Amino acid sequence: MTMTTENNLPPPEPGMALWHHRDFLLLWSGQAISILGTSVSTLALPLLVLALTHSPTQAGFIAAAQTIPYVLFSLPAGALLDRWNRKTVMILCDTARLLAYGSVPLAYLLGHLFLLHLYLVAFVSGTAFVFFNSAQIAALPRVVPFALVPRAAAWNASAKSAATLIGPGLGGFIISLARTIVGGTMLAYLLDGISYAVSALSLSVIHLPFQEERPAVDQSSLREAIVQGLRFLWSHQRLRMLALLIVCIGFFSSSGDLALIVLAQQHLHADARLIGLIFSIGSVGGLVGSLVAGPITTRVPFGRILTGTTFAEAFAVGLLAAAISPIMLILGLAIISLAIPVFGVTQLSYRLSLIPDTMQGRLNSVFDLLFFGSQPLGVAVGGLLLGVAGPRIVLASMALGLTLAALAVGLTEISKQ
Repeated sequence: MTMTTENNLPPPEPGMALWHHRDFLLLWSGQAISILGTSVSTLALPLLVLALTHSPTQAGFIAAAQTIPYVLFSLPAGALLDRWNRKTVMILCDTARLLAYGSVPLAYLLGHLFLLHLYLVAFVSGTAFVFFNSAQIAALPRVVPFALVPRAAAWNASAKSAATLIGPGLGGFIISLARTIVGGTMLAYLLDGISYAVSALSLSVIHLPFQEERPAVDQSSLREAIVQGLRFLWSHQRLRMLALLIVCIGFFSSSGDLALIVLAQQHLHADARLIGLIFSIGSVGGLVGSLVAGPITTRVPFGRILTGTTFAEAFAVGLLAAAISPIMLILGLAIISLAIPVFGVTQLSYRLSLIPDTMQGRLNSVFDLLFFGSQPLGVAVGGLLLGVAGPRIVLASMALGLTLAALAVGLTEISKQ
């Protein structure tokens, strides 16, 4: 498939629809099920650790163990996926997660479930996600015609949004079926493991290859391959500006939830139930955004969407900073959750159109590293500023940072595309 470098993707041909693409439906359905399973086990993990140790600190450490692979393996994973068979890697990653999550209820039944085991499961699942996610993104233009990539990405975003809405409630219901919290979490882990088995099965029956034919074996070292990807990114003005924008968004938006919670508690006197309701209602915008992201991306120039959604998020964060009622918090969250999937689908489609297939793994892994790597620093800075200046100043600073980022991108050639 020839990679387009036009400002916008070509419009889909009449009759082209994702419903007609068997391989994509297999890929998407398997992913939708595994994402829902992950959402269920995400709730089970802290409940299990708290039940076993009564230590919130241990729960936090184990959650962090899932994110460490982002920093350790993102770059080498991308380079390796430009050499390895992407479909095979994805099946192996699903198999690894099936075994990891399935081992938890097995160890519990045998009476040998220890904290170290949970740390290893968290690390293995995080590592598998890094490889799987990079391979899946790189494979998308191979599974569907490139004109349908925005719609395919929007379908993926819809599955994630739906899982975010349904997963926690479903997880709580599943856990409540058992007599004890530990027993309930074992059931949640078992179902999550089964969801990865479904995903691996769906991948195994897909006919299309997930990468272009690679006749020659790359003799360069892994380090050289990573450096080649970084040089390509830095030499490409559009990709470079997009990467900087993503770093800014990751940094300036990372402490938003914490600042909102502090604002709701200390300034609006909201209790835990009301705060949960605010987040639940506000997150509905994410599902709406994922549904409209595909059509918007095929009709509006990329640059206008990228700058427009960043300005929208900045405005919404400013609204949160000025909030004097829960309604304003819900409105601000709804705008943010609406803008995020539209921005995500657009930037993914845009960068896939600019990156050659032979470098998709490396470049996409760099973007993942920049986004996820900027968040811990943003959370740390936001946490320090919260203690000194309060939540309104933190949110106002976030809004200012996002506004400046949008203005900076608006001055580049991306805004004209």
